[in-house]
Amino acid sequence: MRKPGAAFAFYLLSIVLLPVSLPGYVIWVGKLLAAKPSGVSTSAQAPLSARWAMHNFGVRDDQAANRLLPILPGVPWLAMRSAFWPTVFAHRVTGFVPKTFRYPFEGEIRPHAEASARVTFFDSAVDHFLPGVDQLVILGAGFDTRPYRLPQDKPVYSFEIDAPKTQSVKRDMLDKAGIDARKVTFVPADFEQDDWLAKLVDAGFDPGRPALFLWEGVTMYLDREAIEDTLRKVAGCAKGSLLAFDYFTTEALESSRPYWRYGRAAAKAVGEPIKFGVDSTPPSRERLSELLRSGGLALLEQHGLGRESRKKRAWGGFAIAMVE
Repeated sequence: MRKPGAAFAFYLLSIVLLPVSLPGYVIWVGKLLAAKPSGVSTSAQAPLSARWAMHNFGVRDDQAANRLLPILPGVPWLAMRSAFWPTVFAHRVTGFVPKTFRYPFEGEIRPHAEASARVTFFDSAVDHFLPGVDQLVILGAGFDTRPYRLPQDKPVYSFEIDAPKTQSVKRDMLDKAGIDARKVTFVPADFEQDDWLAKLVDAGFDPGRPALFLWEGVTMYLDREAIEDTLRKVAGCAKGSLLAFDYFTTEALESSRPYWRYGRAAAKAVGEPIKFGVDSTPPSRERLSELLRSGGLALLEQHGLGRESRKKRAWGGFAIAMVE
């Protein structure tokens, strides 16, 4: 089926099946907002859901994500299945993949697609830089599945750092799903309270050898002190180490637009308020570079999100910093 026809058929099927997907979505989100704080990161579900969808759309293989999402504790899987199934069914009938879940992601990145688009960015960072180092550190790992996608014979030491409760739940999930995690070292730490680098070194990390640090979907939930402390710690590692991360700007924290007001309110409701944004004063690339330099890092690559002009400001971005 040609693309225009496939797209039409896909969205027609999705509309027809809306009575199935909408109640599931409402129940799923409603339970998230009503749930009591458990210590497990709610924001970590979005990237896992995006990777699960990509796997089921057949555009990015991720067996670990496919096996982990259904067993997330406290999440109504039947409701999630009801919300997702019509979209996956429509894809399998028509072959069409919605732009949000295409891989690699191309074109303008709107706020609602950030969690999906950054999958391409972080995968590219791993593909490009990991061959040159043998240590992979995932800061605020959540339910990241990248270490479990690496070839078994790849000589890489993988470390995951995350809040103790979230990490404990993830390890239980990995065991339940039968996913081999023997090549991953888990380091429980709170970025706002603990010396995560000291704990990382105690767990076997060698700060004298270059490493690739991934910091996905984390910076916006930390206070500025924790951000600056993390940058300094990475900068204290071996020359050639790299830090790939995504970020919001102060535009996302201050905008009165409905999307951002809803996003901030939802994050606060689940106990993970948005705290940090890079100064959005144009050019935002220079503001980001200044922040990194203050922490001892050099900006190697940056992709701004949102069009900058005299009246508009970027709302976020993807970036790679380097230890020189």
